[in-house]
Amino acid sequence: MKLNLGCGNDKREGYINIDSSKEVNPDKVWNLEKTPLPFKTNSIDEILAFHVLEHINNFIPLMHDLHRICKPNSIIKIKTPFYSSWGQFNDPTHVRFFSPFTFNYFNKWKTYSHQVKAKKEMFRVKKVKLNFGIGRAKILNWFFNPIINLNHEFYCRFFAWILPASEIEYVLEVIK
Repeated sequence: MKLNLGCGNDKREGYINIDSSKEVNPDKVWNLEKTPLPFKTNSIDEILAFHVLEHINNFIPLMHDLHRICKPNSIIKIKTPFYSSWGQFNDPTHVRFFSPFTFNYFNKWKTYSHQVKAKKEMFRVKKVKLNFGIGRAKILNWFFNPIINLNHEFYCRFFAWILPASEIEYVLEVIK
């Protein structure tokens, strides 16, 4: 079983399309702020969460519940605005910021794992990719993406506010 969380109008074939709004006619209406999610433990093979997690106040409990419902080695694909993106600040419904290192907190061996109650490694970060542009500006990615993805620590420390990326993509593998 595959889930497309916060689908909006981007409904995907082969996925259970979930959104909090009845107006977009999802397969299932569900508010992601509410956990537990209505799925059995170890029942999900893949999750898409494209431009939805930045809207979630209840982020840490949601990530724990996604871990619960996923089968071992399932994949969670995530896209969010990058923390210094102008789009991140324009939308009054955004409540959370993401960097290339956000999901390291869900690894027991990292310094701050206690803050997210990660008693073990929950997710293996398989991919982190910054996209300089989205929409019409996507054409600039061929030039800027190789530069901003060369070294995420260096880019975030010195250039994220000078040459801000628009979006960040993650691929997480669920560890059980």
